[in-house]
Amino acid sequence: MGIYAEKKEGDFKQVEPGTYVARCYSMIELGTIETEFNGEKKSAHRVLIHWELPTELEVFREELGQQPYSVSKEYTLSMHEKSNLRRDLESWRGKTFTESECERFDITKLLSKPCILNIIHEAGKKDTSKKYVKVASVNKMMKGQECPEQINPSRILSFDEFNWDMFNSLPDWIKDKIKSSEEYQMIEEPETVNARSDNDDPKDLPF
Repeated sequence: MGIYAEKKEGDFKQVEPGTYVARCYSMIELGTIETEFNGEKKSAHRVLIHWELPTELEVFREELGQQPYSVSKEYTLSMHEKSNLRRDLESWRGKTFTESECERFDITKLLSKPCILNIIHEAGKKDTSKKYVKVASVNKMMKGQECPEQINPSRILSFDEFNWDMFNSLPDWIKDKIKSSEEYQMIEEPETVNARSDNDDPKDLPF
């Protein structure tokens, strides 16, 4: 498993700014969460997409050996013509979407697909001395250009079929976002369900 984006400089190794070949390996549905833009708060359905940089290997943990750097970008799950997701997907595949394609597009089709990422370092909003990794653009591979085979296993976390083992393996900052979502409030952790079942009085059962 790689090192995730938006980690503070000095605490974690960060990939240098530049242009890299990459492969998408992870789609994490964050759910409907509150976001703030230009001082205005609103709720939006969000998704986190991860890419690995298979040409950029580093030893993050001795016991795991070399692993690819990993970067991510969070999007509102919308195919509106002005959405960041649609813009990046069109740049990634090198052509615009038809209106019928935009009606319902399964973004998990992008898993394992190669692309070119432009990566920059951006100053933190609260502490400008801290630098964060940011995916500035996602582009189609150039003709004849190759990308190494995928290293990390593909990963999809969706509320349709919520995988608790996968959820529990995520970094805390991602889990905290998911926990704040409306969708998460509608499901129950297995431990909670089991605890309630153990406390049920058999005499209260309807049979």
